[in-house]
Amino acid sequence: MGNAFKIAVLAGDAIGPEIMTQAIRVFDLLHEHRDHAFELIEAPFGAHAYFSHGQSFPEETQAICDSADAILKGPVGLSFEDSQKIPPEEQAERGAILPLRARYQTFANFRPIYLSPDMAHFSPLKPEIIKDGIDILLIRELVGGLYFGPKERGTNAEGLRYVHETLAYDEAQIRRVLNVAFEQAQARSQRLHNIHKSNVLMSSLLWNEILDEVRVDFPSVEVIPMLVDAAATALCLNPGQFDVMVMENMFGDILSDQGGGILGSLGLMPSACVGPEKAYYEPSHGSAPDIAGQNIANPYSMIGSVAMLLEMSCGLKEESELVWQAMKSVFEAGYTTADLKGGGSSANTVTTDVFGDLVIGNLVALLKA
Repeated sequence: MGNAFKIAVLAGDAIGPEIMTQAIRVFDLLHEHRDHAFELIEAPFGAHAYFSHGQSFPEETQAICDSADAILKGPVGLSFEDSQKIPPEEQAERGAILPLRARYQTFANFRPIYLSPDMAHFSPLKPEIIKDGIDILLIRELVGGLYFGPKERGTNAEGLRYVHETLAYDEAQIRRVLNVAFEQAQARSQRLHNIHKSNVLMSSLLWNEILDEVRVDFPSVEVIPMLVDAAATALCLNPGQFDVMVMENMFGDILSDQGGGILGSLGLMPSACVGPEKAYYEPSHGSAPDIAGQNIANPYSMIGSVAMLLEMSCGLKEESELVWQAMKSVFEAGYTTADLKGGGSSANTVTTDVFGDLVIGNLVALLKA
């Protein structure tokens, strides 16, 4: 008998249920061929949860997540127009995503920016820039900074509306994510890019001070400091120089989306959000309400999030690697979906369901090998 795991499944909004349907097929295969047991418990989360339960992160969902070994989350949110039907405090980001991160203190966000030579046609970058492919691990601090600092909005004595938002960190928050980044760098190429803005921000000065203290425990890791604006340029001009990158919350939010841009789509970026006791896994992209229901959304990032969950929360590294291999083989065979621009010919453009079938077919063959 293999291992048993309880997984909370938050399908989300718009294309979320479509790509989640393909992703969770992996669990059935692993039960059949590896005898691992996965109890999948679905729970409402996001905009549709607000309309059905009056909360974007309902109490029943919180209880399910509390009892789970890991959380698998689809993208959430609606179009701008539909989002206006929801109070600001319950809109997907404020009412669901940020409370999820805060509840489980998922301070380390792992975002792999990966493009093999066989997937290079997706990227808008020139072949001479991509060279042998892109393989970056971006680590973003996820529960501090501007997004979680004190906020105030009002009208001053002169009758002018104002807003105050505070970029707040303490040294414990910084130290723990830097330790994670150094550990990853040590296990990979022993090279770490520290992304900061210390020429302007006091928070970056403290960040760099703590980094100098942490690096003493990792003498084999080369630290390469880089201003965040310079890093944005370098990602476009020479992405191959990066291996592991670490940065504070908002910098990571922006640069990881840029990472999706150099790949050709955020649809190629899964992610893991890891806390001291629990982690959740999600695509880096949004819910794409403009293509919802058309069966054209690529499930790569959702299935990739399952692969990350298998390794990081279940300890199933071999099975995780097989899932990655199964997905990459679909692209290598020339298949894509209509939402991924520049990928393959129209003859090899398939639906969400068919892409999922191809991945599952490859995975079955690998599990039987």
